[in-house]
Amino acid sequence: MDMLGGLTASEFLRDYWQKKPLVIRQAFPGFQCPVSPDELAGLACEEAVESRIVLENESGKPWQLHNGPFTPERFSTLPDQDWTLLVQGLDHWVPEISDLLEAFRFVPNWRLDDIMASYAPKGGSVGPHYDQYDVFLLQAEGHRRWTFGGHCDHTSPRVEGTPLRILSSWDGEETVTLAPGDMLYLPPGVGHHGVAEDDCITLSIGFRAPTIDDVLTGFTDYLCNQEKAAEHLGDPNLTVQDNPGTIAPEVIDRLDQVIREQISDRRALALWFGQYTTAPKSLDIVVPAEEPATPEDLATAIEAGEQLRWNEGSRFAYHEFEGETALFVDGEQYLLKGDAQPIAPLLCAGARINQSKLATFARDEALVGLLTTLYNQGSVYFE
Repeated sequence: MDMLGGLTASEFLRDYWQKKPLVIRQAFPGFQCPVSPDELAGLACEEAVESRIVLENESGKPWQLHNGPFTPERFSTLPDQDWTLLVQGLDHWVPEISDLLEAFRFVPNWRLDDIMASYAPKGGSVGPHYDQYDVFLLQAEGHRRWTFGGHCDHTSPRVEGTPLRILSSWDGEETVTLAPGDMLYLPPGVGHHGVAEDDCITLSIGFRAPTIDDVLTGFTDYLCNQEKAAEHLGDPNLTVQDNPGTIAPEVIDRLDQVIREQISDRRALALWFGQYTTAPKSLDIVVPAEEPATPEDLATAIEAGEQLRWNEGSRFAYHEFEGETALFVDGEQYLLKGDAQPIAPLLCAGARINQSKLATFARDEALVGLLTTLYNQGSVYFE
């Protein structure tokens, strides 16, 4: 893939993914940023948009963080340099930014997180730090100098007096300057520090992976909400004990059996995980259509060749069971059987759903009903 500096996706995943950094010159040749600094500032004033400003020094305090939304006047009070504006989830609000994610779908949909924009004037930075996730740093405008290298973790020394996790004793191993279209891949735990050499915008394509705590608490919470969880444990073979205070070994054996039976339910695990990994990041991202459509409306539009695409903030995934397929969209599950199953991989393959293949399902009343549900809840729309 040209985006990977001539490496195939398989070669990149084998040799670099979660292993070592990679600098890719002109990953996106001639790249032009779809948003301007003023537009980023405008988004940072919106209530629904997550935004932050990082000041390297504020009244003698290092690396101070301010959370949005901001007022337009806030930007006129910022210094000439040494600050950064961060706008999270930019792909949720700008279709042209969302389209960038299509280039990264050699990684499963459930691993993709979002795209964050970082605008900074000269000297702007968020300090030397490390992330717990994989990230591609695409230079979209201007130039940024990156120093990176060395593994960091929770034991790495940090700067005091700041809410940010800034590394205090870290030098890095390599330094490069990225121009528009250049990209740097960093695995989790690799220290890095980017400093703007002029007015610049960097797009961070971030990935996510649940913690073990996320999996344990999320799945067990899911199991606790199932109907079977309301059943009480019985002991019809109870016998008299020498001491009533004893918790007998067979009680623990029974508890162990119950817990193992529940957590070893692979079907339940798959259904929970699909819903968990496709849940929207906030309630503001996926909103119902302003004008609800009927199944007839959807069928007519599809047969007319209109392009159906995902909401920019929607998440799609699927899992194949024996005899049925579970489709997951924005935290909801839809179980498909028989001839309906092929629509799941079609819907999940990319943000713009293959129109000619979709048309083959337009005469199936149940599947058009599913598409109508997705349209009306705001997960898809016609371009």
